[in-house]
Amino acid sequence: MSKDEKNEGSDEVDVTLDEDDDALLGEEHLVALDDGTAGALDHAISSMAEGVDALTYDGDRSRHDHHSGAPERRHLVLGDDDPRDADLSEHVLAEDVVFKGRVFNIDRLRVRLPDGAEADRDVVRHPGAVAIVALTDDGRICLVRQYRSALGRVTVEIPAGKLNPGEDPLDCAERELAEETGMRAQKMAFLTTIATAAGFADELIHIYMATGLTLAESSPDADEFINVDLVDLSELVDAVLDGRIEDAKTVVGALICDAVAHRLSPQGADAR
Repeated sequence: MSKDEKNEGSDEVDVTLDEDDDALLGEEHLVALDDGTAGALDHAISSMAEGVDALTYDGDRSRHDHHSGAPERRHLVLGDDDPRDADLSEHVLAEDVVFKGRVFNIDRLRVRLPDGAEADRDVVRHPGAVAIVALTDDGRICLVRQYRSALGRVTVEIPAGKLNPGEDPLDCAERELAEETGMRAQKMAFLTTIATAAGFADELIHIYMATGLTLAESSPDADEFINVDLVDLSELVDAVLDGRIEDAKTVVGALICDAVAHRLSPQGADAR
């Protein structure tokens, strides 16, 4: 996470791995996945990096959405090109900044509705963020445990962090993965972008999958207190499906990773 996102506090940093988890990241200690799953995940990374179907990111860092810094991609949403959408548009008449914070601002928009009436819209303006599904060669996902003041409790999430001004999302993903977990990835593939709260915020989180992990040294921000865990992908998906994981980016990242692996496995191909 970026410093602006954390509560002010002590300089102490607590980042730990479960006993022997660090050894799992060393190539000589990795336990091989079964051929189907390993092949599926390898194919998934290659396919996504090459721009297959909706998971398109061609690696050209010069191609970005002007507002969010997101990799340019197709939006395959049902009705995305529906001409009726023109009847839903709102015209902004005025826009004022009503709050300026360290992480986000709030704008108040005066808009004209499709029926000609006027209304106010309060919008959270956020620079955007990235999140990383870090997958070890033995099928484990890296998760971080940290206290979230907004919820008043510890949450379990995939590594994530706020974009700095003008920062490329891929660079941010590599930086945040290293800072929060000490891991570096040989391959980083773009998965998708999610709008976290479209009803009142413009924040977009760009989710990546990281593979070929090696363990270096973590360097969290001074006010960041994190524990790092490695869990089986299947265990994470089970936790998502039974409601134990409620963090949106983690839910999406886990389910996409699981879906891609199954769709591209020999068994998944036969099922389709």
